[in-house]
Amino acid sequence: MAQRPDFLEGKQPVTFVDLFAGAGGFSEGFLQACANNKYFDFILASDINTNCELTHRVRYNEQLGLDTEFLTEDIMTDEFLTHLKEKIGNREIDVITGGPSCQSFSLAGNRKRYDKRDNLFLHYLKVIKALRPKYFVMENVSGLLTKDKGHFKDAIANEIHSIYDVQEVPGMLNYLEGMLSRVEDVSPFIKKCFMSKIKMEIAETQEEESVQRDIFFYELDIQFKQLTRLIEYKESKADFNINTIRRGLTFLKDFKKRNEIREKLIEEKDRCRFNRNDAFDRTIADFLVSLEDKTIVNTIEKAFRNQTALAQHSKEVDALVEMIKLSALTLDECFTALHEYSVADNTEEEFNRHIHAIRLYHFDSYIEVNSSDYGVPQSRDRVLFIGARNDQTVISNIPPTVTENEKVTVFEAIYDLDFIHNGETITRYENINPNPEHEHLVRLRRVDGECCDAEDCHTYADWSRLGRLNERFILNAPFYVKKKEDIGTERVFRNQELYNHQMSNQSEKVRNRLQIIAEHGIYDDNCKAELVEAGLDSEKQNYTVLDPRDQAPTVCTLPDDFIHYSRHSSMTVREMARLQSFDDSFVFQGKRTTGGDMRKFEIPQYTLVGNAVPPLMARAIGNEILRMIN
Repeated sequence: MAQRPDFLEGKQPVTFVDLFAGAGGFSEGFLQACANNKYFDFILASDINTNCELTHRVRYNEQLGLDTEFLTEDIMTDEFLTHLKEKIGNREIDVITGGPSCQSFSLAGNRKRYDKRDNLFLHYLKVIKALRPKYFVMENVSGLLTKDKGHFKDAIANEIHSIYDVQEVPGMLNYLEGMLSRVEDVSPFIKKCFMSKIKMEIAETQEEESVQRDIFFYELDIQFKQLTRLIEYKESKADFNINTIRRGLTFLKDFKKRNEIREKLIEEKDRCRFNRNDAFDRTIADFLVSLEDKTIVNTIEKAFRNQTALAQHSKEVDALVEMIKLSALTLDECFTALHEYSVADNTEEEFNRHIHAIRLYHFDSYIEVNSSDYGVPQSRDRVLFIGARNDQTVISNIPPTVTENEKVTVFEAIYDLDFIHNGETITRYENINPNPEHEHLVRLRRVDGECCDAEDCHTYADWSRLGRLNERFILNAPFYVKKKEDIGTERVFRNQELYNHQMSNQSEKVRNRLQIIAEHGIYDDNCKAELVEAGLDSEKQNYTVLDPRDQAPTVCTLPDDFIHYSRHSSMTVREMARLQSFDDSFVFQGKRTTGGDMRKFEIPQYTLVGNAVPPLMARAIGNEILRMIN
């Protein structure tokens, strides 16, 4: 219906955009956040999938009455940024959130090398560079920290530090010009390479970047030609290592062609679903490695070390090798390489001041969080990169909202929904008496999960029923549609107390299988042996029997990943949503589930739930930003 005027009065709006929005976990949590008389003004969300848009539009436009825009487009397209800016208009964006797709580096499932989603964070940071918000949040799986032996997280940090403050560029360039001119060991060649590389990295237009790239490789070519003139012409043309260097420099310069080949091959790899279980994956991955800047640079360096014709000119060779290696570095890595020269110039302190000033975003380190610390009945490890613009305070921690003893259990999250049976769809709440064995687990809490005994405190289940947005919004009644075109037609499902609470009609064989697994409590070798003996074995890799006294493990995207602790059945969408901390008034739209190859194209309700950021964790992140933002 609308936002409550008494909530808005005296408070300052902080604008935010939610990229890779999915179901809206960040969106939901940020709309719940309020601190220091500030609240979030939801400007736009974006995702590639139409069911994400449908779920967002029903929740935020229809139910909450917001005028939030939605951009349904692949962030990797050339037109994405243009379309994003068109929808935002002249509004300044204070905060951007997003969790670039994590499938290829998740610890769950089959991790893949060179998935096309690996570089989504670069496209995310491209938006950050363009919009320059006060804060940005990039959320992802903890597996990111160990991907490629930790190099992936380092690459993210380097790219964040390489987002520069345009106002500080002239001062930095003037300092570097002077410093490199004063250091005795810096030749004119080294100085020209460093300056053209830095200018290439901070170029505002493609034309300017292309000019500086040509200058950089021109200097490398000239230096290499001068060296080859020092050896016999015939040897220069016939020597294997010299030819490797010559052609490697050409290959290194033509990065656009290499990127085109790389992107097309990754798309084909993804289309054919190659992975570690076939013979093609390794071959393609090795070829993709050969296209990388650092691989080409390493090959050129090895060729220099293996050749003997230029043995008497080691100083010149070393200088050329170092400048060739410069080509593969980010802006931040270039500054690291320049540091030793500032020490030689006795201007290290001034150098560090310039580095600090030119970095538009600062962060101490990545932040590791677990959703159970924020009132979510789920132990979900995540890593956050929170960038603070250089006029803002760095955020180094998201304080927990509950203590270890206050964490919400599975039982208190979903016990009141345990009135559904096989094949049923329930649209009304039913009274249920808690199991006496677990009744003590149900406690009164504040909205963020903290235990309390005040009049305005409720159980987790009651908060889910009542909703966590009522202080700010007068909500329109929820409803469900199968597709966007159904909104406003007779095909809308309304007048239900409860949505998304449907159980699959499971066969007797499946029910018996789940019963045996539940009795074992774990899907181990002994359990599997009994299933085989009973003729109930399954090709499914994993089943998890939920422990009512503990938090759920990470919620995934399949209905039968979890077995209900008392029904011994698969979970409903609503129960999974409770484990993620979505309110019951949040209706997941579109298909309930899908299978096979369609999972690549459709995002059904279970997937929307499983891929989401838990709203209560997002709420805690949002509150910390509101406390810090200037």
